[in-house]
Amino acid sequence: NVDTIVDKAGSGGTNVKVGNTSTYVSDGGAVAQNTVQGLAKCWTLWDAASTPAHRDSFNAGSITDHGTGEQTIAFTNIMVTANFTTSGQAGGGNNSDSSNAQIRRAASTSADQRCTICYASGGTTNFYDYGFCSLLIHGDLA
Repeated sequence: NVDTIVDKAGSGGTNVKVGNTSTYVSDGGAVAQNTVQGLAKCWTLWDAASTPAHRDSFNAGSITDHGTGEQTIAFTNIMVTANFTTSGQAGGGNNSDSSNAQIRRAASTSADQRCTICYASGGTTNFYDYGFCSLLIHGDLA
């Protein structure tokens, strides 16, 4: 357990080594950064084209399928409240996919996030089950 991570000189400025290289990422200057706040608390890449299933995930549990273009991702470890940020994208996972895919935040609780996934074409929007849907959650874990 640590309260503060500082550089070798003890001045407080730290750099994070990225991967197995000599590249470093700046600590953002003199402003104190809270590393825990910046970490993703949940992420998933799932296949909604058939029975929804995670392709890969972190802190993402079951997927509830509500019908075409509507799934709920349950969190393995819940959030403090439903007031967290979400981002995501959807698509066919290939270079020829030119659809106008949209993933939207629907109802959320501290335990899960419901998403609606659509495509827009010719002025209309329709629900659709894409093969590659992703969701990223930032916020506070309970």
